[in-house]
Amino acid sequence: MRTALLAPLAAAAALAFATPALAQEAGDWTFSVGAHVVAPKSGNGSLAGGALDADVGNDWKPTITAEYFFSPNLGLEILAALPFKHDIELNGAKAGSTKHLPPTVTLQYHFRNDSKVTPFVGAGVNYTRFFSTDSTGPIDGTDLDLSSSWGLAAHAGLDFAIADNKWIRVDARYMDIDTGVKVNGADVGTVNIDPMVYGAAFVWSF
Repeated sequence: MRTALLAPLAAAAALAFATPALAQEAGDWTFSVGAHVVAPKSGNGSLAGGALDADVGNDWKPTITAEYFFSPNLGLEILAALPFKHDIELNGAKAGSTKHLPPTVTLQYHFRNDSKVTPFVGAGVNYTRFFSTDSTGPIDGTDLDLSSSWGLAAHAGLDFAIADNKWIRVDARYMDIDTGVKVNGADVGTVNIDPMVYGAAFVWSF
C-alpha cells in the first residue's frame, strides 16, 4: 500500500520538475528584487608602507536588476543597490567607515534546458563609487578619502521557475574593486576589496 501511494507522487514530482519553463525571447526584459551580501576578501592590503594592515567588513542591502535579452540565451544585465556600508579596520582597530554604490553591467549566458532550473554565467564591468567616508579611532579627526574604482566582474547562478514568467534566483558575483586611500590629502596606499557578493532574488519577465 505504501509503495502504491508513493509511486504516483514520485512520478508527479518528476513530471513537474521536468516540465520546461517558459524561456525568454529576443526583446524580452526580466527584473529582479532581492538582497545581497558584499563580503570583501580576507586581508585587504597594507597602508603607510606596510605599517597598517587594512580589513573591510561585510554588509548586505536590497538589490535590483534589469536584463534585456538579445536571444533566448544571451542577455545584458544591469545591477543596482541601496548603498552598502562597511567598517574599516587598521591593525585590528576600527578606524573608519564608508558607503559605496556598485553599479555593474554584465553580459550573461543562460543555459536553457528541459527542466525548471536554469543555470547562467556572465562577465562584465563594475564601477564603484565611495562616499560618506568617516574616520575614527586611531585616525579620528583626519580627512579619509577613498577613490572610485573600475574593475571586472563575474556572475553565476541558478534560476528556479515557479511560474511561466517568475523565478527564484540564487547567485554569486566576484567584483574586482581596488581603491586608493588618502589621509589628509596624502596617498597612503591601496585597499584591495575584491568581494564576493552572495544573495537571492525574485525574478519576473515581461
